[in-house]
Amino acid sequence: MSNIHCIGICTGGGDAPGLNAVIRAATKAAIKKYGWKVIGIPDGFDGLIWPEKSFELTLKEVSGILPKGGTILGTTNRGDPFHYKTVENGKEITRDISGQVIANATKLGIDAIITIGGDGSQKIGYELFQKGMKIVGVPKTIDNDLSATEVTFGFDTALHTVTDAIDKIHTTAASHHRVMVVEVMGRDCGWIALEAGIAGGAHVILIPEIPFTIERICQHLAEREKYGKRFTIVVVAEGVKLPPEMRENRRAGSMGNLIGNAIANMSKKEVRVSVLGHIQRGGSPSPFDRILATRFGVAAVDLIAAGGFGMMVALHGGSIVSVDVAHAIGHLKSVDPQGEVVRAARAIGVSFGD
Repeated sequence: MSNIHCIGICTGGGDAPGLNAVIRAATKAAIKKYGWKVIGIPDGFDGLIWPEKSFELTLKEVSGILPKGGTILGTTNRGDPFHYKTVENGKEITRDISGQVIANATKLGIDAIITIGGDGSQKIGYELFQKGMKIVGVPKTIDNDLSATEVTFGFDTALHTVTDAIDKIHTTAASHHRVMVVEVMGRDCGWIALEAGIAGGAHVILIPEIPFTIERICQHLAEREKYGKRFTIVVVAEGVKLPPEMRENRRAGSMGNLIGNAIANMSKKEVRVSVLGHIQRGGSPSPFDRILATRFGVAAVDLIAAGGFGMMVALHGGSIVSVDVAHAIGHLKSVDPQGEVVRAARAIGVSFGD
């Protein structure tokens, strides 16, 4: 067993339902199972730039946080100690303060750190590990696009949120005979759009992995009209690749609005756009996410006890395993355009605009 007496926990990147469940599980396991002290590091690794902001996580501190969204530690998606930006004499300066971060962790008496975050946060954690910091990772993203784990916590809750929104939009679309475009998160991969689109009964699903044209979408609208369907639900991932004819005219604004305007211009139909935005990140985590986050938190503590530094916990075949962070980062888990889920959607008449 590693010579551990005190661990730190930090959350980085965008927030996700289930972060507090990980913090709670890791804190309780560290205290109850191993008798360790636990330090909460606020706002990602930024909290180690100003170590006086860190505080002890006790059983009382984590009591009642299981069903809460967000993170009691706070988070940032701009905190990178290897590229820390400050303004000096009116100019932006980028410095490497990773050595200061490691020294501050030592001053706090922290022997190892659990970093909870997505690809960017795990990359920073791995770089700190290479400089001597004892790091264990917990994967987090609502986009479900980390290749090292089958599922990330937060994804299931986001699916519930988006599906509920599509259900509500469905009724008004049918009532007003409109085309309703729903933009969802998914900068690089289309898992939320694909699975929530299927669950919500969408008729067109646009994802980054499958090229589309406005013409094909409008053809699908016309085909629906032929058998009496006077409304259509289009779910759009924010990271879709625009057709060549639209790229030149791209203006600042949401992808949903760009595509909605293009559909309206070509089809001459009434189109309304709903951009769900950050509502997808919020809310109380689903039971699945609470359980997965709890399992991840306990597994991360056990990994520290076993000396498994530079590793990340992950879900494989229903079991929690550990993987090398070096192999986990930089590899996105994209939707397979020929995969079973896409084929199932096509079989029930969903168009991908191709």
